Amino acid sequence: MSNKVSIKDIAKIANVSIATVSNVINGTGRVSADTKNKVNKVIQELQFVPSASARSLKDKNSHLIAVVVPFVEKGILQDNPFYWELVRGVENGARNHEVQVILLGIDEHEDFSFVRGRHLDGLIVVGVYEQSPAYRKILSLGVPCVFLDSYLSDPALYQVDLDDEAGGYLGTKHLIGLGHRAIAVLTGRLEQGGVNYFRYQGYLRALRESGIPENPDLVLEIDSSIQGGYQAAQRLGHHKDGITGVFAFSDVSAMGLIRGMHDIGMRVPEDVSVVGFDDIFYTQYMIPSLTTIRQDIVSKGQAAVTMLLDQINGTATTSRRVTVPVSLIVRQSTNSFRKI
Repeated sequence: MSNKVSIKDIAKIANVSIATVSNVINGTGRVSADTKNKVNKVIQELQFVPSASARSLKDKNSHLIAVVVPFVEKGILQDNPFYWELVRGVENGARNHEVQVILLGIDEHEDFSFVRGRHLDGLIVVGVYEQSPAYRKILSLGVPCVFLDSYLSDPALYQVDLDDEAGGYLGTKHLIGLGHRAIAVLTGRLEQGGVNYFRYQGYLRALRESGIPENPDLVLEIDSSIQGGYQAAQRLGHHKDGITGVFAFSDVSAMGLIRGMHDIGMRVPEDVSVVGFDDIFYTQYMIPSLTTIRQDIVSKGQAAVTMLLDQINGTATTSRRVTVPVSLIVRQSTNSFRKI
């Protein structure tokens, strides 16, 4: 019924002017408390919902923001539940502000015309690099923006980051504590100053502390996807270094790796222990359940959208940079090293 009711109907039933109804809906003008109550009662009875397009014309905003993920290949967004959980957090934070959220995967050479074409109020950009053309184009847009997992040097930018170095350290230290020394890593794209770069630095720090020499042959810069992890199993299964532990820098890579290990006749964790990163929803229901580095993905999305809406609304923000902590979640995919 709400899509058939107009403010003219509200005004007629409440016996007030259309301007008065408009003032009540938009919180403008001088309207007595009794009149407000009368108009709101009619609105509730008729289940009237103000037009989003009309609201946009009034306040000059589209009430639409985008979560933008550069550098993704086709299908990666759909395959990785990390992005689903991130958008869930963003939507949770935006819902009370009547803001809609879209998720877009773009390539490095995108011209960003969609920002103007869709009249976006702001962007949440995930995993961009300072050296990339996409980063410079985003800054040139002049729209409110929050960067996630980007480690940008400009202190004026709004950023939400993870303690990725600590996560890389915790996952590696866990495997070392179980007696593993030949520990491979599935890093994803290793870009200077990127998320995986800092996770890799944590991995190296744990090795150094334990007196384990760095071995470049154990570093696989594979796609952060289920398929990438599956293909890595073929390379690691019969590696000359006798790998007994693998740290995948994303849970989806770890999931593909475990299936790949199964298909070549290797058992997890009996033959090889596996650690993931993210703690996406599915990892606790796998067989074996996945030991992983947990980040609160939903809270990270909520923090980002709060910072973005503060910019859009001109509200002062206490901090332009938020760092989200990590923790180790131990499940069934890791075990003590047993020398044969």
